Amino acid sequence: MINKLKGIEERFVKLEHLLSDPAVICDQKKYQEYLKEHGELNKIVPVFRVYEGLLGELKEAKEFLRDDDPDIRSMAKEEVPSLEKEIAELGSRINVLLMPTDPRDAKNVLLEIRAGTGGEEAGLFAGDLFRMYSRYAESKSWKIEIIEKTDSSSGGFKEVVSLIRGKGAFSSFKYESGTHRVQRVPETETQGRVHTSAVTVAVLPEAEDIDVEIGPTDLKIDVFRASGPGGQSVNTTDSAVRITHLPTGIVATCQDEKSQHKNRAKALGVLKSRVLDAKIREEDAKRAADRKGQVGSGDRSGRIRTYNFPQGRMTDHRVGLTLYRLDAIMAGDIQDIIDELKTFNQAQSLKEIG
Repeated sequence: MINKLKGIEERFVKLEHLLSDPAVICDQKKYQEYLKEHGELNKIVPVFRVYEGLLGELKEAKEFLRDDDPDIRSMAKEEVPSLEKEIAELGSRINVLLMPTDPRDAKNVLLEIRAGTGGEEAGLFAGDLFRMYSRYAESKSWKIEIIEKTDSSSGGFKEVVSLIRGKGAFSSFKYESGTHRVQRVPETETQGRVHTSAVTVAVLPEAEDIDVEIGPTDLKIDVFRASGPGGQSVNTTDSAVRITHLPTGIVATCQDEKSQHKNRAKALGVLKSRVLDAKIREEDAKRAADRKGQVGSGDRSGRIRTYNFPQGRMTDHRVGLTLYRLDAIMAGDIQDIIDELKTFNQAQSLKEIG
């Protein structure tokens, strides 16, 4: 590991020289590439330098254990365990930093929320989850934009698709994919009985042109009039757009904008993200046997979380995390849940690395 870290440090120093080279500065594409690489290595190198310094101190302290002076031996005896503990902690941190990063982590997020079993109550909870995620995104100063939605008659959503723009958005949202179960007494329930409903959440990294190639002949584009709840017409022109990716059958629709051009651009962006997601899920399925311990980022078939309102409890079933502060969670305070999932996934990855 030390040799690998020394190699990283040498590359870091070389990048510092390159970034001050006038020829590189004039080539903005190359400059940005080097700047990005330097930023990534800057997370590791300072920690390694502290680690290396502590190793030197430990070596020196162990030499003092053989000193003729009993006072020096006594001080060294106290210092060695402290240094060893510090080195072990930094070593664990370095192992995490050396883990391969998910290239999708920095991407924007396409967040899809759909009401499942439970009728109108599921639609209401879909709206609650959308608000929870929106408030979390706002706390990170990320922008959220609704791409497509179908309102339910009770005031929630049958489905809502939104784009969340912000650095690192996917790294935070990627563990939210799956079935979210809610247990509470619906407003229409006169007997006070607790009902169970479900909502599915899909989190997709926003696709860029370099991520997926879609040719013009791969697309079927239909235009139609936008409509509101219950089919009520809300537009007198064919502004809504439906795009079908013929090779996969994947469909994306957008009718949120009054302009057909804007709806087409949004729908195409959603379609590219869904095609990329299908590709990623296919690749992940091939590696599924090696990743059984990880919480994953795309399994939408399993129940991942339960929100129990009578008890004020949230339980994430993948990591066994239970919190009794449901009001705060529904208000967007979900960072500690995300951190717990990240930590679990890192621990499993370290086991795989060995």
